[in-house]
Amino acid sequence: MALYLKKELDNDAQIFVWEVSESEEQLMELSAPIPNDELEDLSFIKSEARRKEKLAVRALLNEIFEDKVYLGHHDNGSPYLQNMATEISIAHTNRFVSIIIHPDESLGIDIESLDRDFSAVEKKALSEDEIEDLSERHKNLHLAIYWCAKEAIYKRMSLHGVDFAEQIEVERFSPDEEGELEATFTHKDGVEMEFELEYMVFDNHVMVWVVG
Repeated sequence: MALYLKKELDNDAQIFVWEVSESEEQLMELSAPIPNDELEDLSFIKSEARRKEKLAVRALLNEIFEDKVYLGHHDNGSPYLQNMATEISIAHTNRFVSIIIHPDESLGIDIESLDRDFSAVEKKALSEDEIEDLSERHKNLHLAIYWCAKEAIYKRMSLHGVDFAEQIEVERFSPDEEGELEATFTHKDGVEMEFELEYMVFDNHVMVWVVG
């Protein structure tokens, strides 16, 4: 289906979402020319679904940038552009690939399918206060937004060994189709950083992003 969504944000960030509906062969064509290191990585991936995710990322990069960009990864797995001074974050499900970019601000994005059962998130990623604030009526959606928000902040921080329950606190909110969130990241030395995030729900998916 190619580009599914393009969203221009007030802070100069841009979000692009690709729906992965093509065959692997079609994605290979849309991704061409594929850098040699990415071709080598693809050759070691046995799962077709995983290969398609990788190819969809490259196809979306081709859609976003006029010139060929080369994707690298930091030690913790977070992506960066090797030949361009643009900040980037990437997320994907089996159906969608999402990319957010900004000229210079650190950022993070996450996307999840609401078909997933997020009950495990309650115990492993939420604080006691966050658990108390959960909506019983829309609990899975509430948990999905919490998880995506914490993942987005984790990607933005680009640090190892982050305790989601202890170090990332999302302020109380009522889940909706879209909205804003406030969160605090606490470094292990006690220094706190505050963030404002946004989220949207579409086609049974949740997407959350943070810029700055």
